[in-house]
Amino acid sequence: MRVLVIGSGSIGRRHTDNLAALGAAPVALSWRAAGFDGARTAMDAADAVVIATATNIRLPLIAEAAARDLPLYIEKPLAFAPAEVEAIAEVTAGVARRSVLGYMMRYHPAFRTLAQADLSDVFQFSLTIGHDVTQWRANWRFSESYAARAEGGGVLLDLCHELDMAACLFPGLAVKSVESLGHAAYPGVDVASRISLAGDGIAGEVAMDYLTPKLHRRTLLRGTERMHDFDFAAATYRVTDAAGPRDLDRPLERNEMFLSAMRDFLALAQGADPSGVEHLPRLDLCLPSARLVAAAWAARAFIGRCGKEIP
Repeated sequence: MRVLVIGSGSIGRRHTDNLAALGAAPVALSWRAAGFDGARTAMDAADAVVIATATNIRLPLIAEAAARDLPLYIEKPLAFAPAEVEAIAEVTAGVARRSVLGYMMRYHPAFRTLAQADLSDVFQFSLTIGHDVTQWRANWRFSESYAARAEGGGVLLDLCHELDMAACLFPGLAVKSVESLGHAAYPGVDVASRISLAGDGIAGEVAMDYLTPKLHRRTLLRGTERMHDFDFAAATYRVTDAAGPRDLDRPLERNEMFLSAMRDFLALAQGADPSGVEHLPRLDLCLPSARLVAAAWAARAFIGRCGKEIP
């Protein structure tokens, strides 16, 4: 397959490399260099398209590819505004069953364990993730990235995998409130957010930040029969029930999640059967999660500012 990858940042380069490793024929295109006209022209020679640009410029690209009946791999989040989620849902209706939203955490072996578990007894949950954004990558500045933009940036969108995981495990969740910290240097950008969520007989929170000095990523599910305490950063996964704690071994090679998602995309794009992953990130199936992310972004209430220097 000839797959056009629009976006030459780190995630675009990863997708290009993975497509080549999977036997596809990727064509990498820099959005900054080519612009919309260059991308549209490049679609003439493509069988499928990967959208790895900043969130706020995607809709015209997605609409153009969908109008050509080209399957799409769209990086998360789908969109930050609820109205734009609906606009994308409308224009992609004809290709959504052959397209994917880039929620690669759905392929994490520990998350797949949760996806396979009986969680009907869970009444409370907490999913958290964070790390000092100035330590993310060498020779990289937050101020020069898409994440520093008021439209489409901020930690809630950047680290929205946890929101997607909650939406997968507990369908029907609704946003109750969102408290965010801003930053004087980046008006309208949240550097820490806590989202309160509730569903039928269940309540919980998802929290993310750009601030904590050491990476943390933890999922805690409290139920009447058992508790799941999964520390994704430390790779320790514990289930506790009446018989006591039990530790699980769920080894991970990080790029395998990206490869698995791309493998399923290529299968869907060609009309073949995808893998048996519990929550296939097919675009039409991801719309409830995308709506939850956009609803949370729209509900942010800034409760103060963080004084940490973030160059």
